[in-house]
Amino acid sequence: MFPRVFHTLTANATVVAMVADRIGRHGVIQQTETRPYITWQIVLGQPYDNLSSTPCGDFTTVQIDCYHQTDAGIQQLGVAVRAALDAAGVHNRVTVNNRDPDTRLYRLGIDADFITNR
Repeated sequence: MFPRVFHTLTANATVVAMVADRIGRHGVIQQTETRPYITWQIVLGQPYDNLSSTPCGDFTTVQIDCYHQTDAGIQQLGVAVRAALDAAGVHNRVTVNNRDPDTRLYRLGIDADFITNR
């Protein structure tokens, strides 16, 4: 239940060009952090249970939230994050597409299903 989210996202040059290492675990990033940025958090973890031994792997759903100052920018960042996930073979889907009322940043939420061996 410990997917390599940071590693997966930073394998994409466009993601790195846009956010560098501003990728916050546990859904948190400093409010003073430069924009744009990404946060992520685990929303569901399920081991591959069996009766004969300990689980050999985990199925973990991660919520990845992208934040950007502009509508065009959030689309570019979302496409780059999706490309990074696709390249790693991680099933993903857009679940949130809005504008945060407090920060006025555009937000795109992507749920990603990581399958990892133990």
